[in-house]
Amino acid sequence: MTKLNKLLFDGTMFIRDYMREIESTDQLPKDNLDQILMGLFGEVGSIMAAAKKHVREDKAYARYQQALEEEFGDVLWYFTTLCQRLGTGIDSIFSDVSMQEKYNKCVAASGLLDGPISHISSASQSPALNEALLKLGEAMTALLSIKELNKNTQDSLFRFADHYLQALQVAKMSFSKIVRMNIEKTHGRFLKQIEADLPTFDSGFPDEEKLPDQFKIEIIQRKNRQSYMRWNGVFIGSPLTDSIPDPDGYRFHDVFHLAYASILHWSPTFRSLIKQKRKSDPEVDEAEDGGRAIVIEEGLTAWIFSSYAKHLNFFEGHDRVSFDLLKTVSQFVQGYEVEHCPLSLWEKAILRGYSVFRKVRSNNGGIVIGNRKDRTIEYRSINRSK
Repeated sequence: MTKLNKLLFDGTMFIRDYMREIESTDQLPKDNLDQILMGLFGEVGSIMAAAKKHVREDKAYARYQQALEEEFGDVLWYFTTLCQRLGTGIDSIFSDVSMQEKYNKCVAASGLLDGPISHISSASQSPALNEALLKLGEAMTALLSIKELNKNTQDSLFRFADHYLQALQVAKMSFSKIVRMNIEKTHGRFLKQIEADLPTFDSGFPDEEKLPDQFKIEIIQRKNRQSYMRWNGVFIGSPLTDSIPDPDGYRFHDVFHLAYASILHWSPTFRSLIKQKRKSDPEVDEAEDGGRAIVIEEGLTAWIFSSYAKHLNFFEGHDRVSFDLLKTVSQFVQGYEVEHCPLSLWEKAILRGYSVFRKVRSNNGGIVIGNRKDRTIEYRSINRSK
């Protein structure tokens, strides 16, 4: 088990370990607090927005718990990076806060082999959630004028941490779970991934049930503007049109499935097209390679195309995609094997896929070359290949 996996699965986690783990994910300017403060302000607002939405929609807000966990984690990330820039640590701040008289303290048996005793602190009087969040917002406002570390700054940080812990308690959030989720999220989004740690999904299956390690797919547009794919001289799939009054090139969207297959090592759609589903395991065949998984992939692909790509010139000139887009992607595929792919790998699949798509669209066809070993996808013109 890797060090990170140990941190993610142990029930208890030291705050200083969290500080160390997220330090490498901090890519914001080190000499300017403005973006940190604006980010912190925005994430506190997101917690309030989620709570307001829950009151308005009640049980209809299905992702309330998950949304709060994520937003509390984002607040913690920004608060940690703010304290680091000011030369102090959140571990000492939280420790001082929890020592106040208004916090009840008790001793518990620890799950750590080298630390048999844990000290647990909880606020003796908890306000209602709305009141707790409003006080957190007030404490956040006091931080906006911070420029350097001094006595007033220390008091403001202390007060914010106090109201953060109280809000966690009132919202019945597991602090340990929030910390672990935030590490996993930020590592997956911002850090370069180790190839050996990336999922492959079909490595234990027979060769005839694996996605090909390398493939060349020829995409051809005929005079009727229908797009066809050909693999090893055989046409696969159905002819496609844009299926929209104003043509936009979606007839070439199979490029994205090829990008998923080569970079994510996942594409139930491509598996179905080349008839290499994992039938030796009936459960995998049904749940991961079946119709519902294909619909998920097709729906996700169409949503990215219509909601983002068309409005951003199909990501031309972009070296990253929106974090909001990536978070929605992770929600889309939740429950399927591909949810284990880090967000940075999804970003690569989307950007590289659209890079090839733009060339296919511009040339009304071409050859798409996928390499799963290198997790790459490339374009080659049909004329050049002859």
